[in-house]
Amino acid sequence: MATDNRSTVNHEIAESLREMAKLLEEQDANPFRVNAYRRAAETVAGLREDVSALYRRGGREGLDALPFIGEGLARAIESLLETGRLPQMDRLRGQAEPETLFASIPGIGPGLAAAIHDTLHVDTLEELELAAHDGRLEQVPGIGARRAAAVRAVLAEKLKRPRSRTARRAPAPSVAALLEADREYRDKAAAGTLKTIAPRRFNPSQRPWLPVMHTEKGGWHMTLLFSNTARAHELGKTRDWVVIYFYDGDHNEGQCTVVTETAGPRKGHRVVRGREAESG
Repeated sequence: MATDNRSTVNHEIAESLREMAKLLEEQDANPFRVNAYRRAAETVAGLREDVSALYRRGGREGLDALPFIGEGLARAIESLLETGRLPQMDRLRGQAEPETLFASIPGIGPGLAAAIHDTLHVDTLEELELAAHDGRLEQVPGIGARRAAAVRAVLAEKLKRPRSRTARRAPAPSVAALLEADREYRDKAAAGTLKTIAPRRFNPSQRPWLPVMHTEKGGWHMTLLFSNTARAHELGKTRDWVVIYFYDGDHNEGQCTVVTETAGPRKGHRVVRGREAESG
């Protein structure tokens, strides 16, 4: 029975990683990223024990220590084990629903979850936790210091790691690299040369309208999509706001949003939200 269970769990995790590799390949992602997911899938499939038992014993660090895994892919496997889903894959399939995820946190209802997503443009619990630590969460209407502290406590328990590891922001690409990727994405989207996906949200006809681009700039792997948030639709910015997900060599993910500034000295220019002073 234990062997069957091990085989089933490891097979399911490996298949999800292979699906992610196939999706990236279909969307013309960098072969390095495609092969990384495939190697990780083979590692999990070849384990002599249940990967969930390994995770319970050693946590994310135990997964990280496996051959061809690394920190970012360990996070992906952790997400599959904890939730049964891979946020990156949901996003690239147009199936991401971050508001539902955020509303699962005590004290955050559907309205506040939508406000968090529309204000901060985050769509994973780890990005939300980072925002709760660096002060951005308190910028969301309806969230003060006390509620932000409660969210930090819940997420620290839910994600099961020390708070000190989440209190600082990870390195990010240069603004120049982000703006270069943004310009390339918008040019190719306008020319109709990018693969498109059919987002589940705000798309009742399920039309594949949302262009997706994978590229590499300044040593970072990047995935770009137009914002499909409620706020973007409300303001007519679904062809202006560009969300960039970036990945380092260990597949750790960060994200930012590039917009056309509507006021001030940079009015009419493309800027990276939160890094306007660096945007020229």
